[in-house]
Amino acid sequence: MPIWKRNLIVCWFGMFVTGVGMSQIAPVLPLYIKELGIDNAALIAQLSGFAFGITYIVSAIFSPVWGHAADKYGRKPMLLRASLGMAVVIFSMGFAQNVYVLIGLRLLQGIITGYGTACTTLIATQTDNEHAGWALGTLSTANIAGSLLGPMIGGYIGENLGFQNVFFITGALMLIAFVTTALFVKESFIRKDKKTPRIKEIWRSVPDKNLTMTLFMTFFVLTLSLYTVEPIITVYITQLSPDASHIALLAGMAFSASGLANIIAAPRLGRLSDRIGAEKVMLVALVVAGFIFIPQAFVQAPWQLIGLRFILGLAVAGLTPSVNILVKKITPDALTGRVFGLNMSAGYLGVFGGSVLGGQIAAWFGIRYVFFITGALLLINAVWVYFKVYKKLNLSVENAPNQLASYKK
Repeated sequence: MPIWKRNLIVCWFGMFVTGVGMSQIAPVLPLYIKELGIDNAALIAQLSGFAFGITYIVSAIFSPVWGHAADKYGRKPMLLRASLGMAVVIFSMGFAQNVYVLIGLRLLQGIITGYGTACTTLIATQTDNEHAGWALGTLSTANIAGSLLGPMIGGYIGENLGFQNVFFITGALMLIAFVTTALFVKESFIRKDKKTPRIKEIWRSVPDKNLTMTLFMTFFVLTLSLYTVEPIITVYITQLSPDASHIALLAGMAFSASGLANIIAAPRLGRLSDRIGAEKVMLVALVVAGFIFIPQAFVQAPWQLIGLRFILGLAVAGLTPSVNILVKKITPDALTGRVFGLNMSAGYLGVFGGSVLGGQIAAWFGIRYVFFITGALLLINAVWVYFKVYKKLNLSVENAPNQLASYKK
């Protein structure tokens, strides 16, 4: 088996567990905070939002830092640092004596994270252009599926085994990811730049700044759109279902439907990107995803919502791989980790922004408007991608084949 394939398998598992670890706390957080001694409902909601969001905000700040470290010291050391650090921190959350210790550990989790950035950089730099789309598409399923399945997994463990065991089991899985990374990930890293450049120098070295910023913004809008439904999905299911006894299960299925579809479709769409171009797959996926959000506002039963979210997952599966492929193609190898770190920061900000935006839209206008506004955001982003990415890349290939023609290979 080629080294890059073996690394891909190990990274997939690690990123999936990381995604679960980052998101599994969502359904059990209010209940765990109540168990830690907070009885006021309004205060529980406030502390839950703060504890959930702080990890992503801090991750957005530190992701470029760890991306820079990956370029400087190698990707495998960053994988080992992140997986072991998260194993210890998440496991420790099960021993939290009060809510403030829990929040502090969530903040520390945000500082330590960087596994996904290092994995994406490792696979992007080791995989040849012929297989890059498939490899990055497969890798993208791990984080997205972990993030979407995490709430369901956390809710199930919390309900059946206790809230503390959510953290103990996730920490143990991260420890397994650390061991498998140490044993099976192989990297031949040669440090090319001994001098640490400043941020301005790094940005000056990026060949196409406008295209890079467009990709960052697209990834931000993508993650923002995926997470606008996080705060309202359970409430929406409650409105749609007359049977209150299965709300948790139905909400978990609604979350998981997109994750399952993503696992199925992302490798295939990644391979399609290798053949026809990632910018084409990205554009079509944005349009389809934008339109699929709209009918979710008109569903009359939970099964209709679950079905539409499955279709949404099929479309969204083409977006993250396409962004990663294009970032890889336009970024010099020496800057790959730092640029992917910045891209990951955009994603973390999108997660936090989506969670806040969805809750605010639902509070001010009603739950159904969350789907209207999210769909509109994706369609607006599709128009922007058409002019800033699709037309630009195709025009560049026609007029200056030596600059970006390698992307088409």
